[in-house]
Amino acid sequence: MNSNFCFLKKIDNELYRLIIDAEKLYRDEYFDQCITQTRKFGENICKKTLGYSCDTFDETLATLKDKVGNSVEEREFVEDLYFLKKHGNNSAHSSKSKNDPFLALECLQRSFETALNYSVYKRKAKQTLLKRRFDTELLITGKKSSKSLSERYEEEKDKVRKKQSGFTKRNATKPTKRKSRQVATIKSEQYDNNIQFSPYWILVSVSAVIAAIVMIIVSI
Repeated sequence: MNSNFCFLKKIDNELYRLIIDAEKLYRDEYFDQCITQTRKFGENICKKTLGYSCDTFDETLATLKDKVGNSVEEREFVEDLYFLKKHGNNSAHSSKSKNDPFLALECLQRSFETALNYSVYKRKAKQTLLKRRFDTELLITGKKSSKSLSERYEEEKDKVRKKQSGFTKRNATKPTKRKSRQVATIKSEQYDNNIQFSPYWILVSVSAVIAAIVMIIVSI
């Protein structure tokens, strides 16, 4: 199965075996165990970079920090190792499992960056290796996407455009409440006019007048 860390196999097979186990744990949704495994990977890469190990990971990492220079790459390398140590310790020693997939993913991404830096700056691999980017789809499926990131971005953008276009069309064909009220008012006025000029109501009015006159005469 393909891996984001295939490049590491020829450079350091021991580190490669450690990190592909972390990837397998992630795919199987053992996120806490994945985080713990990336800590183990970080500890080993720290020892290999320093050239020897101290009594603990904390001491080894502190020694490495004192020895590295002030370049951006070296600072980021050490920061990534501290991140892996911190969350690996929390995952290993916590009494309650969080099983956080997002944290596990970030640990794998940081492991990827440390592996690149270790390969180029410690093992003298080609600088072009630094152009590699972590592929989440490859992590989850084990298959590299045939489409570039820009192509996938354009596809998602087209989907959003189509959804917005369909929403606009539906709104354009929907009648407004104001027009409905106007139609009802017109019908009401027409109905009132029909009542006003109906022959029936004229006859009723005349009959009422005649009845009133007869009542007046009879009473006299």
